[in-house]
Formats: sequence, structure tokens, C-alpha cells
Amino acid sequence: MLNHPGLNDLGVNDLGLKETSSSNRRDFLRVIGAAGLSWSLLGEMGCSAAPAVDLKRFQGIFPIVQTPYTADNKIAFDELENEVKFLDKTGVHGIVWPQRASEYQFLTFDERIEGAELIVKANKGLRPTLVIGVQGPDTETAVKYAKHAEKLQPDAIVALPTRDQGEFDLDEVFEYYRAIGKACGLPMFVQTTGNMSVEFVVKMAKAIPTLLFVKDEAGNSIDRIKEFKASGEDRVTIFTGAHGRNLPDEMALGLAGNMPAAGWVELYVKAWDFWKAGKTNEALDVFSKAMLFVTQAGVYGFPLLNYVLQLRGVFTNSTIRRPDAKPLDEDAMKAIRQVYEFVKPEFVV
Repeated sequence: MLNHPGLNDLGVNDLGLKETSSSNRRDFLRVIGAAGLSWSLLGEMGCSAAPAVDLKRFQGIFPIVQTPYTADNKIAFDELENEVKFLDKTGVHGIVWPQRASEYQFLTFDERIEGAELIVKANKGLRPTLVIGVQGPDTETAVKYAKHAEKLQPDAIVALPTRDQGEFDLDEVFEYYRAIGKACGLPMFVQTTGNMSVEFVVKMAKAIPTLLFVKDEAGNSIDRIKEFKASGEDRVTIFTGAHGRNLPDEMALGLAGNMPAAGWVELYVKAWDFWKAGKTNEALDVFSKAMLFVTQAGVYGFPLLNYVLQLRGVFTNSTIRRPDAKPLDEDAMKAIRQVYEFVKPEFVV
């Protein structure tokens, strides 16, 4: 038990927080900041805890920053920096890199380190909340990414399991996230996939104090949001992905945010802002335009994502590294350009 004025009153246990009160976590974090304790000192005391979090900064549309490449298949870091500034101008509420739409699996360790450093620097002084991805093919690698993120101090981190789909040994997944939480004191998103149930995420959140958020993509988002809320725990703030396909229905259930692709992100931002302003019809109208691209994404896959950013002048080409992706042919590019021209009046950049 921690021996510090104000902490024992909150019932801190060896995992960081008393689990019987869902409000204790945030109360504890506020007291930690007021007490002026360092996170390294807390770690020495056997307590892993996240810094105090302003949940207002974790609301809205957090697009996945896509990765641009040069003609010789190296990361175009200058374009990556410009993409961060572009996204800020679109009005997004946050940005995330590198995740699935960033092709994180096909980036080298050194590329991810350099890219994370560049994005943190590029986003400095801008408005979006910044989330850095730290997942790896194994726990050791993920911990290295997490420790690097700790040094960079983005607003939060996010991690998929050791692979982005399939059935998992949940005991192994639990220890993987526990290790990331111990390595980095920043607030953490768990990105669900496969057989990661709501019950499992809630169980992890009770044991890993830094686990404050979930990007939930492991099933029917509507059913799972209801299940999270029915659990009686407010330990986890819920985001979704899946190109925002169910965004209006999710917002109606009190969703905190969504992490879509970056190419047509203003459509999501406008839908979000209209909805929050009570302008439901306007929200549905602009959301329906976003779904034109989402339908095409289901046909043309990842090459479409970078091609839209090429059309918008953010990328110089639409190269991707995913080896199983079918290149866009002339018919595909023509169809994508047609949708792009139709929705272009909604874009603000």
C-alpha cells in the first residue's frame, strides 16, 4: 500500500487502484498529480498508474495517419509531416499512427521510431490529441515501442495484440497488455480484434491502471457498446473503427469517438459536429457521403486509401507495401475520382 497523504484514503492496492469503486481510478489520478509524485517513483513503489486524463480531449474523430512512400518504397517523411498538418486543418479532434491503415506491419522498427518522433514534433502546437501505436509482433518489441513512446510523451498510446486478427490465447494477451502498461505510464487504448470479448477488456482494465480506452473492432459495435455500458464499469472509454460504418447509431449510444481512415475525414468530422449540435439530418446527409468511399474501400481495399490522399495533393503517389493488395486499375481510379469530385465541396482543405 502506498504511504502518502491522501492516497491511502482512496484504497490503492498493489495494482494501483481499489477495484470496487469505478470512480476511484480518476480520483486517484487527480490526487497523484496534486501530490506531485513522479511516475518513476510510483513504479518503484509497485504502482503502475496513468497520468490524469482530460476526457474532453478524447472525444470525436481520430483518423489513422496513413503512411506515404517514395517511388523507391521508402517512407516519404516529408509527406508524413505534411499529412499531420493537413489533418489539423481538416478539424479532426485527434490523430493516430501507426495502425492498420498506416500499414504498421510493413514498417521496420527504425521506420516506426523515426516516424513516431516526426509525428510528435509535427503535431506540437497543433490542436489534435495525439495517440502513438506501440503494438509489436511479440511482447518484447511492443515494450520497446512503449518505452520509446514514454520518452516522446504523446497524449496516449494504442496497441493491437501481437497480430491484428484471429483467435488468441487470452491469458497471453492479458500479459502482453500488462507488460505494455508497466513499460509506459501514458493512457492506453486497447484495440480489440478476434475473440477479445467485452468481459475480457473490462477484466484487463481492472488490473491495468493505464488501460483507460478501447478501440473496439472485435464484433458488432452496437451490441458491444451496450455490453460495455451494461457491465456497470466506467473504466473504459469507448472508441470504434471499421471506417465509421455505424457512426450515427454509435453516437446515439454515447460513443466517445471513432478512428477512421484519413482521406475523407472531414465528412466524419462534420457528421460528428452536426450530431453533437443536435442537427441530426445534416449529420446523416454528410455521413451518407462518407459511406460512398467506405463502400469503395470494401471493393478496392487499402490502395484506395492512399489514392484519395494523392487526389487531395497530400501524397505524390498511392504506393502501399501490402503484398496482397491488388493495384488500382484505370476503371477503379475513374470510379474513385467520380466519388471524390462529388464529395469535394464538403472538404475544407
